Amino acid sequence: MTTSKLDAVFIAQRTPLLRTLIRMVKNPSVAEDLVQETYLRVATTLRERRVDHLEPFLFQTGRNLALDHLRHMRMKSRTLVEDLPGAVIEAIPDAASSTEDGLYAGQLLERLGTTLSRLTDRQQRMFILSRLHGLGHGEIAGQLKVSPSTVQKELKLIMAICVESLSRLEPTP
Repeated sequence: MTTSKLDAVFIAQRTPLLRTLIRMVKNPSVAEDLVQETYLRVATTLRERRVDHLEPFLFQTGRNLALDHLRHMRMKSRTLVEDLPGAVIEAIPDAASSTEDGLYAGQLLERLGTTLSRLTDRQQRMFILSRLHGLGHGEIAGQLKVSPSTVQKELKLIMAICVESLSRLEPTP
């Protein structure tokens, strides 16, 4: 298939594709970027292999890119920060903070690392799958062959242990 065929289909379907992606990602600017990425991906694919039904392929590629974007954003938003007390978050130094603040932040990270190392292997795996890989309770349960409620209870316990450990490390006035 030629680039001119792709260009013709892309121009004809650009607006409906953009509308679809805006509905998915809820951000017109991101959707616009995804439309452009869709064109590039489809053009690359066409250089490598033949695509019989270009229009559906264009839309499916766009939807897949949007889903990848949403997954990435979900993982990015699921961090330990959302579970920490405000005092701990405020103690994290910014680039212009004092050496004392930096030392305190280092102590917090060291304490957290020590606390996590004391968890069972299964608890560590649950924590990593949840907080670093962004998996939900059902997905973790499937991987570890336990029930979702077990995952929920364990993660709640893990977070309580982490918060308790960090709260014992009071900042020096």
